[in-house]
Amino acid sequence: MTAMRIPIGIVFSATGSYGTVGRTMQNGALLACHQINSQTDGNLRIEPVVIDPGSRLEAYVPAVEGLLAQNIRHIVGCYTSSARKEIIPIFEKRDALLWYPTHYEGFESSENVVYTGAAPNHHILPLVEFLVARHGRRAFCIGSNYIWAWESNRVLREELIQRGGTVMAERYLSVGETEMAHIVSAVIDARPDFVFNSLIGESAYAFFRAMRAECKRRGIDQIGDMPIASCNLSEPELVEIGPEAIDGHLSSSAYFASIDTPANRAFVADYAKHFPHGPAASGEAESAYVAVRLLAQALAQAGSDDIAAVKHCVASQTLDAPQGAVSIDPDTLHAYLTPRIGRSRRDGQFDVLVEAPAPVRPDPYLVRSSEALEQPILRPILKVVS
Repeated sequence: MTAMRIPIGIVFSATGSYGTVGRTMQNGALLACHQINSQTDGNLRIEPVVIDPGSRLEAYVPAVEGLLAQNIRHIVGCYTSSARKEIIPIFEKRDALLWYPTHYEGFESSENVVYTGAAPNHHILPLVEFLVARHGRRAFCIGSNYIWAWESNRVLREELIQRGGTVMAERYLSVGETEMAHIVSAVIDARPDFVFNSLIGESAYAFFRAMRAECKRRGIDQIGDMPIASCNLSEPELVEIGPEAIDGHLSSSAYFASIDTPANRAFVADYAKHFPHGPAASGEAESAYVAVRLLAQALAQAGSDDIAAVKHCVASQTLDAPQGAVSIDPDTLHAYLTPRIGRSRRDGQFDVLVEAPAPVRPDPYLVRSSEALEQPILRPILKVVS
């Protein structure tokens, strides 16, 4: 039987200010394509068409329009929320489907987007619970000046206040800004219990280095006294930070490459085989991998790339992903994921400190989470593992 051949778009910024993250996402998506096409008994072949917008927001719309003009109806792509919001109207107008594989700030839904990355109840809420229990209630927020940081800081602030905490200050920097002296001084002078970081790319790497160096100069134990916590810090970025400041950082994610399961060991090994020069496997890579695998399963079941048929089919799919079981909530088109919190090590990996015992239903608008504030649902979900 002749295999069904379906072209899909792969749109990630593999170059530019957040190119390290973009390359690992591109790698994850291409690895999934390779695995699908290598199945000898498969009746589906995925034909990836790769475009690199180069971390330039203005390049995303032409990239998507060019792919849709080729009658490509499914596109896996975007890292930043600004890029996603820039292109969603095109998908809605042309009735195509964006597979968005990135943790994000939530408070969004579209019938033309399948979200395989973490919603705020998967990463921000567990992180707030962990920080309040382990480190304190006074936060200093620093982020890149766009929607991801604005909304992430808002959610953290509201959740922290509900738990008797406070945000001492919020500071925002342009994407790509690397001058950190004034921000670092402001943080250290405030002496928060923890720093919540939502900087991206080169800005984040510069902040981690500058914060560690200045704390060392002043004789401050940065890891113990002012830990930096993020919802967007992954293994490839630890390498970019460099050895002088690589360890001791907290990250909230559904996936870490150190997860010790057969499925994840196989994924990490196959990823390393295909991309020996990196960047390393990461939560972003795994999420892009999951998006393509779920798309392929839905295409195979639907028997075509028809948007309505694929959305109907993906809602009944479950994937044994590297992080564990992943499925799509038919009401929101967001993924059920397993929240975890890790702490970075000197070898560029994370120790998983807490994890949920089972995948958690997505709650992109924090409706159910807000209703449950009097009975915190996250505490029994999270368990200490090391």
